[in-house]
Amino acid sequence: MGLGAVVCLGVLVSTGTANAQDTTSMRALRGLVPVSALNTTDAGRAALARNFEVTGAIQNGTNGQPTLLPFTEQQQLALRDAFITDGNAFELADGLGTSLGDSYQTVTSYTRGDDGKVGYTNVSPAVADLIAFTSATTKADSNAGKYFFANATTDGTTPVGAAEMAIMREVGGVTDVFGRAYNTPAGSENADSHGNSRPFQTEPHLLTFSGKDFFGDDSDNETWLRGPAQNLVDSPSYPSGHTTHGYTESLLLALLVPERYPEMMARAAEYGNNRIIIGAHYAMDVLGGRTLATYDVAQLLANKSHYVGVERGGVRIDDFQQALTAARSDLTSALAGACGHPVAVCADDDRSRFANPDASAAFVETTQTYGLPVVHAQQADAEVDVGKIAPEAGYLLTAAYPYLSLERADAILTDTLGPGGGFLDDGNAFGVYSRLDLYRAAREAIAAAPPR
Repeated sequence: MGLGAVVCLGVLVSTGTANAQDTTSMRALRGLVPVSALNTTDAGRAALARNFEVTGAIQNGTNGQPTLLPFTEQQQLALRDAFITDGNAFELADGLGTSLGDSYQTVTSYTRGDDGKVGYTNVSPAVADLIAFTSATTKADSNAGKYFFANATTDGTTPVGAAEMAIMREVGGVTDVFGRAYNTPAGSENADSHGNSRPFQTEPHLLTFSGKDFFGDDSDNETWLRGPAQNLVDSPSYPSGHTTHGYTESLLLALLVPERYPEMMARAAEYGNNRIIIGAHYAMDVLGGRTLATYDVAQLLANKSHYVGVERGGVRIDDFQQALTAARSDLTSALAGACGHPVAVCADDDRSRFANPDASAAFVETTQTYGLPVVHAQQADAEVDVGKIAPEAGYLLTAAYPYLSLERADAILTDTLGPGGGFLDDGNAFGVYSRLDLYRAAREAIAAAPPR
């Protein structure tokens, strides 16, 4: 199969040359696959058109989105966020607030030497292992999706097997759905050679801007799109790997510091949105990355088979909640020591852009669906019980707020669900995760805390 090949419904790849996906990645592909069938219905085509329109308007700053910073400042943060601090979540830690964010960045580091080599430190081995294991899980699933939905390969060139292709065939899907929809099919001029070209390759106008990168060096968004900082020309768009990272590690910090759970969810939403601002991703990419990360972390918290009891990122975790508890103990001690007060006290000291909960709520709401139209009408008004359809989801709250029963957590998640019927919400459990609003849910969970 050539790099520019497009795989259509009913075309299977020889299993003799296939490289089977990991079990978790297969589940991710099944959850993300509705995107591949969008061009088969009027509703799907309308969603693709709106995706293109919304993405361009956000990138150009013309849609009036209530970002947490003035737009020009948000662009600067988008440049800094382009560098992924996946080893210790350093860049995301400002969501912990003024005191705790500063404390976290005091007890951790990310540095680059004169030779260009990057190094980092972590809070403790327990925290490092938790981050490494979780990030390796979600990153593998995100990467599997990129090439699968671009040209039905595992890495750009190695064809997937019949089992993987059956996932797409069952929904009547095709590869390179964005390339097809936006007149930039794989292999055409200025397109991604694999498929699913990114917004900077398809949108009629890219707003360019310059500033400082994570390390304080002069930079601009073009260098993070076409190189040399990062070359995304032949890196498929869907789902967003940065967004997967942002939600994965923001969720970990939220679970480790429950007092800042809502704010960390606002930071995750901002991090994903910054990928649109920089010109690297569509709104659908961000929604896919968010859903994937949330789904995977819930499976880990539930200690589901294939998610734990294996080695990932050089780490083996058999009981994820036990690993989370150990990491929380280490981080709580480190933050209290650096801040000089109990974590609960330091958590309230916040003069950052996250200090206004109404502003955070308004911003997060705009990212819940990005205003994309309903694709699955049967789900738009359907009654949903999160506990029945997505039973692992409740752990996303109980792991942070143990005073909640699983039933109460499920009820909160159900009460705070975002709109139904979106492009991923086809009636399966993964679609429910696309509707979770963990910012609102965490605020309700905190409000439900018993009096001290």
